[in-house]
Amino acid sequence: MMRIEHKEEKKKGVFFIEENGERLAELAYFESAPDEITVYHTEVSDKLRGEGIGQDLVGAAVSFARENKLKIVPTCPYAKKVIDRTPEFQDVLA
Repeated sequence: MMRIEHKEEKKKGVFFIEENGERLAELAYFESAPDEITVYHTEVSDKLRGEGIGQDLVGAAVSFARENKLKIVPTCPYAKKVIDRTPEFQDVLA
């Protein structure tokens, strides 16, 4: 499994996978309220397509939200679809 990294800066953050300095996948969010993040962008390189990486990124965001007692507003259509069809992720929906 590829390692998902997390970087936060001010009120924005990103979960991502890099290989040899190239960003191959990312899920971006921003803090939309004191206890809420909005996931607005998910992108996976063609090199990793079909490996479930997008789902792993959403899972990482869900874990992060739980650990920090945050709710997620998924404005990214992909992230919304993954959360909607994954019952165990729905506890973090705003």
